[in-house]
Amino acid sequence: MAKNSVLLSTRVATMADGAEPYGMIQNAALALDGETIAWTGPRSALPAGYADWPTVDYGDRLITPALIDAHTHVIFGGNRAVEFEMRLNGASYEEIARAGGGILSTVTGTREASEDALLQDALTRVDALLGEGVSCIEVKSGYGLDTDTELKMLRVARRIGEVRPVRVKTSFLGAHAVPPEFNGRADAYIRDVCIPTLRLAQEEGLVDAVDGFCEGIAFDPPQIAQVFDVAKELSLPVKLHAEQLSNLGGAAMAASYGALSADHIEYLDEAGVTAMAQAGTVGVLLPGAFYTLRETQVPPVELLRQYGVPIALATDCNPGSSPMTSLLLTMNMACTLFRLTPEEALAGVTRHAAQALGLSETGAIAEGKRADLAVWDVTHPAELSYRIGFNPLYTRIFGGL
Repeated sequence: MAKNSVLLSTRVATMADGAEPYGMIQNAALALDGETIAWTGPRSALPAGYADWPTVDYGDRLITPALIDAHTHVIFGGNRAVEFEMRLNGASYEEIARAGGGILSTVTGTREASEDALLQDALTRVDALLGEGVSCIEVKSGYGLDTDTELKMLRVARRIGEVRPVRVKTSFLGAHAVPPEFNGRADAYIRDVCIPTLRLAQEEGLVDAVDGFCEGIAFDPPQIAQVFDVAKELSLPVKLHAEQLSNLGGAAMAASYGALSADHIEYLDEAGVTAMAQAGTVGVLLPGAFYTLRETQVPPVELLRQYGVPIALATDCNPGSSPMTSLLLTMNMACTLFRLTPEEALAGVTRHAAQALGLSETGAIAEGKRADLAVWDVTHPAELSYRIGFNPLYTRIFGGL
């Protein structure tokens, strides 16, 4: 595509805030100036200054912002197919975790794998996401639980953005689980490993945000707060796995730190929702984990709507509770399992996903935004949530190319 170009399409879903559903523009034109959207609107109103720019006509196809996966664990060693079988035979996620499975079973494989091996394995999952129109992914550490492996994972995450046309936002998730060598000594792990590793990662420029797993099988709010205090000292934003299996008040605690997001939140209560609303914290729903773990407690979607908490969606791609690499399937699951509307689902993987990552320059089609776009062989945006196991992507445009 030329450095400066005008894209034409019968319909463009800008996903910008506004009265029109999906921010829809009919018979639309987009003027791209390099990596930036210079103008958008009805083609009949295209300013004369763009009239001589090269034109690409996408006909009856739909153009949307490129998709954003705001919560992934795509870097890991091995897989947990055997645990999948165990769950089908009656074991719960918590029982597997307490028996040494779950996150800890992935720690061994990740510690043993080389940086190159982790990268090549992760790219298989990243490529699947890019093939569905994804332009930005969040990638967490958290399967090392020691200094060397946590840093190794974050370096791999940075390399993904160097070898693929995708933006990568990294999250330090050292407070993901207590490693076996610190069994029964969670406070010591936070003090002696997690926090010092966070400082090293920040010095190396490897961290964009700090995450934690606040749950009975992981860390309690006071322990997470110790990590968040250091994040605040380092001027790093925070986010949190909260209220997935129980309600420990993690989301409200995270909101008190101005968290970008609280993720999972199946057991979130009204107090947590109001705290998130006041802090501007995004609720990231992860229907892949809900589905895989066969949970029955659905997130409080109506409360989130009532208090105006933005709802984002993500794959939660990981080897145990959400081995999924399809953001389109995530959208369908959110509509079917959580009763989101297709418009809410598309906002959840564009505008609100960007907000969950602290990004203001992407997630919608508007002047001044990055030209990260997806062109679809569909006539209505609801089709993106409606189909199951079908990818209608025609092309993906990353930074205008």
